[in-house]
Amino acid sequence: MPSLADLIEQYIKKLIQESEDRVVEIQRNELAEKLRCVPSQINYVLATRFTLEHGYLIESRRGGGGYIRIIKIADQDREAFYQRIFGAIGDAVSESKAREIIKALYEAGSITEREKRLLTIAVDRKVLQVPLPYRDELRALLLKSMLAGVLNAEEGN
Repeated sequence: MPSLADLIEQYIKKLIQESEDRVVEIQRNELAEKLRCVPSQINYVLATRFTLEHGYLIESRRGGGGYIRIIKIADQDREAFYQRIFGAIGDAVSESKAREIIKALYEAGSITEREKRLLTIAVDRKVLQVPLPYRDELRALLLKSMLAGVLNAEEGN
């Protein structure tokens, strides 16, 4: 008999397969209610089975209308994967979103611990002492430039 974590994983994967663009948005509490479990079990499955290593990118927005977006990326080549990351950064990125992306890249083995620390320091609001919205725009440019350098160096370019 499959475990609850297996059932949650299967359900989410089915949703992704049924979506045209291999992207699904869920609300954690609603999904937990539907699957008759607690929200922390959804968190566990997402944290362990829907990682970059497994070919997924997780984006989340907290708050009352918050959601979790799960993007299947394993079918794409490395260049497309990086374009997806850069797309997630966009023209402006908050500090928390930048930290999420950096953490995901580290957990996937795409960047080293040292690179993670340097990137995290570079996107900190204490370092980027510029008023909003310019701070988020500068953070996005800085993060994309640094990641391009790190990821290209990794490939020997």
